[in-house]
Amino acid sequence: MKMLLATTAILSMTAIGTAAQAQGAATPVAAAATAVPNNILLADWTGPYDGVPPFDKVTPALFPQAFEFAIAERRREVEAIANNPEGPTFANTIEAYEKSGQRLDRVDAIFGVMTNNMATPEYQALDKEWSPKLSAASDEITLNPKLFQRIKSLYDRKASLGLDAKQDRLLTRIYDSFARRGANLNDAQKQQLSAMNQQLAQQFATFSEKVLADESTYITATEAELKGVPADVKASLAAAAKALGKPAGTFAIKNIRSAVDPVLTFADNRALREKVWRAFVNRGDNGGVNDTNEVIAKIVKLRADRAKLLGFKNHAEWRMQDTMAKTPARAMDLMNRVWPAAVARVKEEVADQQSLAKKLGQNITIEPWDYRYFQEKVRKEKYDLSQDEIKPYFSLDNIISGSFWAAGELYGLDFKEITGTVPTWKQDIRVYSVTDRVTGKQVGVFYRDDFAAEGKRSGAWATTYRSRASLLGDDIVLGSNNNNFVKPGPGEPVLISADDAETLFHEFGHAIHYFLSNVKYPSLGGSQRDFVEYPSQVNENWLMTPEVLQRFAKHYKTGQPMPQALVDKIQKAQTFNQGFATVEYLSSAIVDMKMHMDPTGVEDPDAFEKKALAEIGMPKEIVMRHRLPQFNHLFSSDAYSAGYYSYLWSETMDADTWAAFQEAGSPWDKKVAGNFKKYLLSTGNETDRAEAYRQFRGRDPDVNALLKKRGFPISETATGK
Repeated sequence: MKMLLATTAILSMTAIGTAAQAQGAATPVAAAATAVPNNILLADWTGPYDGVPPFDKVTPALFPQAFEFAIAERRREVEAIANNPEGPTFANTIEAYEKSGQRLDRVDAIFGVMTNNMATPEYQALDKEWSPKLSAASDEITLNPKLFQRIKSLYDRKASLGLDAKQDRLLTRIYDSFARRGANLNDAQKQQLSAMNQQLAQQFATFSEKVLADESTYITATEAELKGVPADVKASLAAAAKALGKPAGTFAIKNIRSAVDPVLTFADNRALREKVWRAFVNRGDNGGVNDTNEVIAKIVKLRADRAKLLGFKNHAEWRMQDTMAKTPARAMDLMNRVWPAAVARVKEEVADQQSLAKKLGQNITIEPWDYRYFQEKVRKEKYDLSQDEIKPYFSLDNIISGSFWAAGELYGLDFKEITGTVPTWKQDIRVYSVTDRVTGKQVGVFYRDDFAAEGKRSGAWATTYRSRASLLGDDIVLGSNNNNFVKPGPGEPVLISADDAETLFHEFGHAIHYFLSNVKYPSLGGSQRDFVEYPSQVNENWLMTPEVLQRFAKHYKTGQPMPQALVDKIQKAQTFNQGFATVEYLSSAIVDMKMHMDPTGVEDPDAFEKKALAEIGMPKEIVMRHRLPQFNHLFSSDAYSAGYYSYLWSETMDADTWAAFQEAGSPWDKKVAGNFKKYLLSTGNETDRAEAYRQFRGRDPDVNALLKKRGFPISETATGK
């Protein structure tokens, strides 16, 4: 992969994947040929669709040799570029660099699946061993003085090179990236920087391992304790208990969101709710072997020291150089505009819950483990609507079909199941061929990994294994969506909640983005961190449209479509619970930014979290969606560090984009969808994303659209970014 230039969606949490370039392009420069070992990970991908990953033949033992050879091969390719006796040209330096390292990208793409979806102890050990080595190999390229001098020579005289706009942008972004990552440091500083990066890679792997260990724990409950919990949820908890070897009549609540949330929403037993809640929010913060506080302190300190070495005030300043927001101050400004309205709404929501609890004869004060439970009861009272009423219409297969149908109507993408015809990493993966409806042309292959499993990290994310880049001859995109829905009991339907259905549409928005992206240069195929969530958040809007609900929200027993009266109630209640949703997310984003604006690092993450939340007036009835001790977005890599605000930044564009469809009179307006695809989805990062948005909308996004969508009061000053 081109180092830290092509950012695509790996965590959503939502999160986003790393784009791996595919096989088949010629070696970029005339490096000495070396025999390729007989290792399936090093072979060109074969089979249909221009070759697919050999997921079914992968074992941990294959990776050390594969990494060693692929790193050495990329080193030879880069050295050939750096030592080329001919003067630097765009072709022999920039394009050659774009073509380098393709074999390593393929190995790393498969390794990512194994460590995220199949993290056995063997893979965790490999991750700890090889993450620092891969970091060092990446630094070796960034800090190569001869390579950087060739890039700088081109950058300094780019006005005379006759470059087109895309080539100019690519050269500028590569130069800026190298400079930002230490290429101008002296030799001693470079060694210091590389040592920091390797230490960080080691700590990231340790953090992920500890959080996964805590998420593999579970709480058992009896049927009596689960009174109020829907039958399908209890069936899945019973199946989980059986898989753990527990006796009949036992239910196992795994310490992951998809298992915990239904219990917190429906269980009448307050003591059970508190027990489950405490286990969940204290993942990584229990003083035991899996406590992550010390790891976090090391990561934040290393980041602060690295930023100083690189000439920046703090980690946030460094991370935000290549973003739409540009500075921490602009990101904080947006968050501070929304925060007061969100907190005010939470106070209203808590008052409603407190009143209802009193009416029900419960003499309690609303606590965090009560919020979802009483909010669900308030929803029923206010709108005659409950999650349990919606869920029978949300079978997983139907919601998947609905997401495919919407993509076809909007962008002309067709999906046909081909499960069993290409290798997968476990048996319950479903695979689809993706084609263009008008031309019939093959667009991609889509893998769905929907269910929680042992060794799979929590949350939901999208990943690409091969992205479209004409320079490499890559045209068929290979990518996946990864969710953590709880498997039902034998013979039970796969029903998902409205929140899970929204997550499905969100991750599928990432898939649409990478299937439609059509660029020449691999490094221009990704997006800036605060843009990358935008297409996925826009896609959430189509889930609750009447057209999708009427066609695909069918009762799992009767097959009857959702009654119009229920559709109407859903539409009416769309801004319900937005105080909770906004505060839960936004508190996490603000604490992230505050932590990474500290120039010295943070010694005690727990104390910092409490202090930061107190400063912003965090409602006591809510906890951060991701507390620091389990915040994978921040501490399993650098990807979202000082960047969790990006969901709100993206949502500002998302809300304004949805307003464009509303102004056109239909969420299915072909002209608006066509322009969205033309200017924003298909262009990768070939053009400035703010300018691309202006081409689409005719202006900058309006924050009022976000406030209106969430049902908050519109501010006269809340315009633009």
